[in-house]
Amino acid sequence: MLTLAAVAVVVASLLHIAFFAMESLLFSRPAVWRRFSVQSQGDADAIRPWAFNQGFYNLFLAFGGLAGAIALAMDERVVGATLIALAAGCMAGAGVVLIASGGMRFARAAAMQAVPPLVAVVALALSTVVG
Repeated sequence: MLTLAAVAVVVASLLHIAFFAMESLLFSRPAVWRRFSVQSQGDADAIRPWAFNQGFYNLFLAFGGLAGAIALAMDERVVGATLIALAAGCMAGAGVVLIASGGMRFARAAAMQAVPPLVAVVALALSTVVG
């Protein structure tokens, strides 16, 4: 189960690195801001500072998840599980907030954001029961 948790958090972390790239590095491109349901260049310009900041949140969560997977690979189980639980729990929680605040129109994005880290959290929980 710890292996599944590590794989799931790596997948989630890679997705969050992609989110970082879109929000912090590529947001000025219309093809990117339209993915976030932004309707105009003016709106994109107005929310760009928010998107830039949000991208870094995603990057930092990704670093936490990757650090946890690396710690598990180095047989540092407590450190690895703790980092994965924190990073993946925050990622999954953000997906829940997205669907709660944006409704079903964000269901696909919320699932992409929340399912891989949720798998990691569940696998961690099961590893304490199953062993």
